[in-house]
Amino acid sequence: MSQFDVDLFVIGAGSGGVRAARVAAQYGARVKVAEEFRVGGTCVIRGCVPKKLLVYASRFADEFEDAAGFGWQVPSPTFDWKTLIARKDAEIARLEGIYRTNLERAGAALVAARAVVEGPHTVVLPATGERITARHILIATGGRPSDQPHFVGREHAISSNEVFHLESLPERITIIGGGYIALEFAGVFAGLGSQVTVVHRGAHLLRGFDEEVRTALEAAYRERGIEIALERTVERAQKVQDRLRVTLSDGSAHETDVLLSAAGRVPYTQGLGLAASGVALNDNGAVIVDEFSRTNVPSIFAVGDVTDRVNLTPMAIREGQAFADTVFGERPTRVDHKRIPTAVFSTPEIGVVGLTESEARAQYAQLKVFKASFRPLKATLSGRQEKTLMKLLVDGATDKIVGAHMVGDHAGEQVQLLGVALSMGATKADFDRTLAVHPTAAEEWVTMRTPVA
Repeated sequence: MSQFDVDLFVIGAGSGGVRAARVAAQYGARVKVAEEFRVGGTCVIRGCVPKKLLVYASRFADEFEDAAGFGWQVPSPTFDWKTLIARKDAEIARLEGIYRTNLERAGAALVAARAVVEGPHTVVLPATGERITARHILIATGGRPSDQPHFVGREHAISSNEVFHLESLPERITIIGGGYIALEFAGVFAGLGSQVTVVHRGAHLLRGFDEEVRTALEAAYRERGIEIALERTVERAQKVQDRLRVTLSDGSAHETDVLLSAAGRVPYTQGLGLAASGVALNDNGAVIVDEFSRTNVPSIFAVGDVTDRVNLTPMAIREGQAFADTVFGERPTRVDHKRIPTAVFSTPEIGVVGLTESEARAQYAQLKVFKASFRPLKATLSGRQEKTLMKLLVDGATDKIVGAHMVGDHAGEQVQLLGVALSMGATKADFDRTLAVHPTAAEEWVTMRTPVA
């Protein structure tokens, strides 16, 4: 008879925790999963999925406008925020049900409660005082919105959690931040008809992305009427009747209905008992793990955003799978955290995989840069001036493609397949001998012949 109540206790039923629990249970482990909020985690409940549904909604504005160029006479459309939010909520509830069912079918038990680590093999449920012993403990609590930046009147700002539940579409919204979350919501609200102001302390948006991608999105957003206040911060937010007066670091001020602080997320480790249990955390509160997601306490592991390695849902899932394979499947598995395809669901959309040009120049002495910038075929009749940017970075010594970047329609879909090619070590010659699919935007990837730098 085992000395432990369960073989695995997972804290957090998000993408990484659910995958780890399901796979471990399928290997025959006795598994319990504790979730204090809703099953599905940030991505399903208050992140990727509901956000993408809002992105879809916002892009219909372009479709209605473009239709006239193709002979469609479209009456002036109207939009109802409450309908969108209700439909979104119904879909999220459906997906949460699927996550719960998948856990149950795999044989993992779900505990709807907060759990705290009390030692290398013990967790406690504070609501009831129950203690559960486990051979292994997995921390998969993800992240939470950062409480930065601090400014006078910070209590008037909402986070990316609350933005999904606004009672009405704001006429004006001010968004703090220059990363994924901030810019995706900027595109959503601009598309739905709000007047949008983005305030970012940096010289350009999207730190860590290729410089041309960053400037291309800035230009596109300004063309769409989004005000971008760079190298500025919010110093004060003051309630004025039913609106907010926002004062920036340059002394300028404007009124807004909603102030959204979207300046990033931080690992959710506060109050979990990790430090007291001897688990090492970094200065940001992230759980420090090795290549197998094991902490310095041999029986405790962590996956997903709580480790602050690569904060993407597919990475959390991959790490959860690798953990279960390693610990319960007797198949030691490392996760590659390099050459990761990713998308920003701004409008226009961004898709990237591999190195930026500046990173590639630092690593490769014979870098070749191939680039295409054009108006899509659809724009020739719609009249839309927005351009698509596509860029390939090639190591001249080996001909291997080391980076691919796109700003334009369906960039996320395209970069998924580009990720396959780059993970296989594709060369420029491989792309060159691939027949183009015409007429498509994607054909540009295989027809760029002359380097621009």
